[in-house]
Amino acid sequence: MKKQLPKRHELDVKYTWDMTNLFKSEELYQEAFDLVEKDIDIFCQTFENKMTSKEIISDALSVYQDIQARLSRIGAYGSLQSSTDSISEENQMRQGKAMLRFQSISKKMSFFDNELKQTSNDLLLETAALSEDNQYFLKDIIKDKKYTLIPEIEKTLVALSPVLNASYMNYSRFKLADMKFNDFIVDGVTYPNSFTLFENEYEYEENTTVRRKAYETFYQKLAEYQHGFASNYQAHVQKEKIMSELRGYSSVYDYLLFDQKVTKDFMDRQIDLIMNKLAPAMRKYAELLKDVHGLNQMTYSDLKIAVDPTFEPRVTIEESKELLIEGLSILGSEYHQIVKRAFDERWIDFPQNQGKSTGGFCSSPYGASSYILINWNGQMDEVMVLAHEIGHAGHFQYANRHQKILNTRPSMYFVEAPSTTNELLMANHLIKKVKTIREKTWIKSVMISRTYYHNFVTHLLEAAFQREVYDRVDHKQPLSAHILNNLKLGVLKKFWGDTVVIPEWAGLTWMRQPHYFMGLYPYTYSAGLTLGTKVSKMLENKTIKPEDWINVLKAGGTKAPLELAKMVGVDLSTDQTLNEVIEEISKIIDDIIASKQESSS
Repeated sequence: MKKQLPKRHELDVKYTWDMTNLFKSEELYQEAFDLVEKDIDIFCQTFENKMTSKEIISDALSVYQDIQARLSRIGAYGSLQSSTDSISEENQMRQGKAMLRFQSISKKMSFFDNELKQTSNDLLLETAALSEDNQYFLKDIIKDKKYTLIPEIEKTLVALSPVLNASYMNYSRFKLADMKFNDFIVDGVTYPNSFTLFENEYEYEENTTVRRKAYETFYQKLAEYQHGFASNYQAHVQKEKIMSELRGYSSVYDYLLFDQKVTKDFMDRQIDLIMNKLAPAMRKYAELLKDVHGLNQMTYSDLKIAVDPTFEPRVTIEESKELLIEGLSILGSEYHQIVKRAFDERWIDFPQNQGKSTGGFCSSPYGASSYILINWNGQMDEVMVLAHEIGHAGHFQYANRHQKILNTRPSMYFVEAPSTTNELLMANHLIKKVKTIREKTWIKSVMISRTYYHNFVTHLLEAAFQREVYDRVDHKQPLSAHILNNLKLGVLKKFWGDTVVIPEWAGLTWMRQPHYFMGLYPYTYSAGLTLGTKVSKMLENKTIKPEDWINVLKAGGTKAPLELAKMVGVDLSTDQTLNEVIEEISKIIDDIIASKQESSS
């Protein structure tokens, strides 16, 4: 029988992240919260209805940025602890109280954004000329004016934000706190199931009977919640459509892509080219898995199994540290220190436990260490996951250090490029270390099954589903669990064709992904990896220097995504780069197939 996940208090703390990097104690956290609220009151008294000159606006921006930096650390302290243990009453109460206080803060501070948008463009440009730190933010304010409502309505929307944004929290609570998965039995052995166990272990399980049974029972439980989940998701996308109309956008896509600083054709290009041109190569990969495992048919439950099931290197956390320090050394000595600090200062939360968020993420509160959440299973491909999240950490450590808080975040279109660059640098490093063809083939298969499958298939198919959803939303058509299931099923069947048997229950896969509550996020994984593939090759070939890429990371949000790519000589304005990356993926798959055929002949 597989072990039940431990409770949070049962873990070895040395493998959990250190919250004292943010606040040494709960008392200091509360003191920081109290102090920033007092300073916000002073800020409001000092600047509300008084921003009449460029000097006053500039002074207000300096204070505002300091307040936002402090709030980012305070907010992270509560949300990060909830993400590692959503079951804990203490964490729920801390986060609940924080949300109420943040709501009050947002209402008080809403005057600032509103007054800036009522200020003349000439005065805003004069203010921008006083400080490079402020010019990017103020120029964005000018662009936002077109879609700004009258101040009273903007204040009302801020006051309603906890309700308007409740769908994501509802989703997380349903998924991580309420849903309890049934055990299942195979050959007399009882196996527990959960979101974390399923997504971190059973999807990759070598035993076909166990794996398929895990899928079956997992999706049976999802089916029990589908109507509530669908209603929650319907509320979320309807809110986005209503907001787009209120603000005067021509479509919900324009509303959601505005902050990404790209137009819908960039999203469509990612979806359509990958759906049409990568699908044939991935079907060949699926056929390979079927042959290697001797399956009677290739099903949706089999897509994430290993190409070489008897060769799955195990790695300890300590060994992963050495591998990552070696593999990412190509980025220079300063980046080396970031990787080292991530382990030495406990930025990473490794263990699986009850109530912990699934998957992985990185949070980098301004002026503090980064926080990386993963669900460690001891397999070598987890090193790639860590490389990915350290890519986010490195990116924002540089951006936070070299930019003011309002300038740190680039467009979502770019944000996955640093993380995926790291994944590929790590894979290339591991390939250089191998001693046999079998090891080399295995690493290439991880590049496909982990890096490219995850970003160019899993998330891309989510994006294709999202587009179907938003097309309906834009045309005022209702959604239901039945419709959502069929939309997801249609996307899966279109991509995999007749190569993979897609059962009806696979349509419920939309219920697994929190990204649907984060705007048009899923397609940006493949966009980031498109750039990441080019950058990793250029670093390996020494056609760019490490400092060239580091300068891109330091730039944060001071440039649009296409401009950031141009800093390292990559043009993302045409289809060429994406087509080249699809060809590269196809070649890797052909290499794996040729190697497996040679070894079996």
